[in-house]
Amino acid sequence: MFTLANAIKGKKVKVIKLLNSEISSKLLEMGLYDGQEVEVLFKAPFGDPIAVNIGGYVLSLRLDEAKLVEVK
Repeated sequence: MFTLANAIKGKKVKVIKLLNSEISSKLLEMGLYDGQEVEVLFKAPFGDPIAVNIGGYVLSLRLDEAKLVEVK
């Protein structure tokens, strides 16, 4: 399974689905819904957190949150 946590910096990916979690509804409210295009802008030196561009705004996610977003 390929998740947002594995996405390469500078590459655009599309959200396939959100994995079931207690925070999946928050991720959905932040714009991470099926079909949404996301670009990884920055990864911290140890990989956590990451910054992504979603529809023109920058969102910072921890790796455990990014692992809940399946992308292609």
